[in-house]
Amino acid sequence: MSISAADVKALREKTGVGMMDCKKALEECKGNFDKAIELLRKKGIATAEKRAGRVTSQGAVVSYVHMGGKIGVLVEVNCETDFVAKSEDFQGFGKDIAMHITASSPSWIRREDVPPEVLEKEKEILREQAIRTGKPEKVIEKIVKGRLNKFFSEYCLLEQPFVKNPDINIEQYLNELIGKTGEKCIIRRFVRYQLGEEI
Repeated sequence: MSISAADVKALREKTGVGMMDCKKALEECKGNFDKAIELLRKKGIATAEKRAGRVTSQGAVVSYVHMGGKIGVLVEVNCETDFVAKSEDFQGFGKDIAMHITASSPSWIRREDVPPEVLEKEKEILREQAIRTGKPEKVIEKIVKGRLNKFFSEYCLLEQPFVKNPDINIEQYLNELIGKTGEKCIIRRFVRYQLGEEI
């Protein structure tokens, strides 16, 4: 089947993946736009997994200041080569992440970063709330697990819905960058300042 240039362009704009990859995905999915997006996402994740062991010593520290200097964010994003670090895709990703952190105020990058004592306290609170529903033990465990996942998606950067496209989370957006650049990329650390926060 023939795939129109307009469809390829639309898919590229939606996913940020190269034209040839978009064309191939549309051909493979017989022109089904949603299936092509899913396929490209899976490929991005596959590329990310393949590159997991690589060293990321290059990158950039990106800043974003919002509300006339009331909130500021610095974020360090790393990749494998200086070439990718200077690319438009990588720089744009860094800016997007800094802007996202400004808006969504995460506390940690990934769920593994949540201190054990914070996690235990949260589980305890969620369990108490679940017990109050009067449901059986088996159901309580499921409720706690579900609410804990919600906690992670609120406070862990990689699990937060991306502010510019809430259909994906930050980890999926990062995997798209890995798919595009062909390099291992990571969000190493960030700091968010809000005027008057500690006062």
